Amino acid sequence: MAAAGEANGGTGKLEFSLDVPFPSSRDATIALRSLSPDKEPRKGGISKLITVSGSTLSVRWSADESRILRVSVSSFLDHLSLVMETMEMFGPPVAV
Repeated sequence: MAAAGEANGGTGKLEFSLDVPFPSSRDATIALRSLSPDKEPRKGGISKLITVSGSTLSVRWSADESRILRVSVSSFLDHLSLVMETMEMFGPPVAV
């Protein structure tokens, strides 16, 4: 798992990125679909982009305030942990 954070001098926004490797692209896509419906509760001040490239789930945040960014990242990590535990518990998806 790789993470990076920085203050973007050009826009004044705080940015944070997280890359999470999965065993397969299918697992990464399942995680993306499980996590994408969760919208930020606050209308302004933060944006989040979740994508999959190969077997890597990538998340990029941009926020006006460090507190908002911290809460969003923390909440996402809690949800990601739950998704990964569930995937591990139930095993690989069954092809239909």
